[in-house]
Amino acid sequence: MVCFIFLQSIKIIFLSKTKQNKLIIITLVTTFVMYNYFVYTQTSIEPTPKLSELAIKGQQLYQENNCTACHQIYGLGGYLGPDLTNIISNPIKGSEYVKAFLNSGVKSMPKFNFSEGEKEAFVQFLAEVDKTGYYPNYKAEMQPDGWVKLMYKTNE
Repeated sequence: MVCFIFLQSIKIIFLSKTKQNKLIIITLVTTFVMYNYFVYTQTSIEPTPKLSELAIKGQQLYQENNCTACHQIYGLGGYLGPDLTNIISNPIKGSEYVKAFLNSGVKSMPKFNFSEGEKEAFVQFLAEVDKTGYYPNYKAEMQPDGWVKLMYKTNE
């Protein structure tokens, strides 16, 4: 393979400038396509979590009310409010704490008028997110092949 690349590079030297440019572009595009095929056709080691119907309604509420503008899930989102990844399993907070905050309008948190069913859906969404893992994940471990192995709540 190395010999082939070396011979190809010698051929490039003797080509006209236009042909060199075309060959380089074709090589770059081919490499890009092969790389993307390899990266995006790999399957995940961990199964994708499936949300219940109630949690999907909660996720829709989370998105419709733009909660990501202030809050984070797994560190993604705004920084005005707290990260909600593990708020349900937090011994000080939990589901009742979340329900109380949703309609209270404390400090910079807007006052919402969610029904009890909507609050239950929202809490169910956060509970199912909570089951997927930890954030921040201090038990991450670097593998010899370059991948990072994370500690999930399902494989403790």
